[in-house]
Amino acid sequence: MFQITILLLYLLSAVAFALSRLPKFSARARLLLILAVGLAAAGLLLHGQTLFVEIRQAHGLSVSLAGAVSLIGLQLALIGLIGAINPALRGMTAGLLLLAAIAAIPFESQPDVTAASGLSWQLQAHILIAMFAYGLLTVGAIVAVYALVQDRRLKAGKLSSGNQLFAPLETTEKMLFTVTTAGFLVLLIAVLSGFAFVENLFAQHLVHKTAFSLLALSLFGILIAGRLFAGWRGRRAVYLYLWGFAFLCLAYFGARFVLEELLNRSWG
Repeated sequence: MFQITILLLYLLSAVAFALSRLPKFSARARLLLILAVGLAAAGLLLHGQTLFVEIRQAHGLSVSLAGAVSLIGLQLALIGLIGAINPALRGMTAGLLLLAAIAAIPFESQPDVTAASGLSWQLQAHILIAMFAYGLLTVGAIVAVYALVQDRRLKAGKLSSGNQLFAPLETTEKMLFTVTTAGFLVLLIAVLSGFAFVENLFAQHLVHKTAFSLLALSLFGILIAGRLFAGWRGRRAVYLYLWGFAFLCLAYFGARFVLEELLNRSWG
């Protein structure tokens, strides 16, 4: 029931944000903005409360694939709402909220619950930090795709009222590198905490997960260095980001899907 309410709040907020950017509704833009922010904030609060109850259970941490997707949805909505401070990014905010609404839809997934008595606070922190890092970098991937769409529209010379939903490409790229930097730092902390606190990190199905995570971390680091010291931007930067994200997906979601859905095994 809560998931449906969250979905509706995000959807209505997305519509309000999108309409507030269109010239046809310029006279009501302020009212639409207030409505959009209120709906998004309500959705965020309810989503956060619901997700906390789902993940932090009495018998331990529940880190199912469904919970991970829901966390990504929460981060999409949060970053979208923060981005809406810049009027030019409110069209993107609408898109992020739409995806957050989809992520909030419940689906079946085998939970991986570790007994609280057998899980130290360090390992709990590692798991939550890793999930947060994946969520942040997923948001970055969506922004990267958004930047590609903008780039192609500009080169194709497409002019329409719908252009108001797109921020200037430079603004989008700045947002992408801001999210990339934050995601890189959180992922670095997750990897370091994994080496420090996870026993047998290179055992069983953690080998390829660790390797792909390190490869993704390296690509994101190269991208940030290229931006800072060589001014990388445009398609080269976007494609490099998407390659890093692809390896991250292989490290996390690919492993989780195969283990939970195909092999009916828990993730460790």
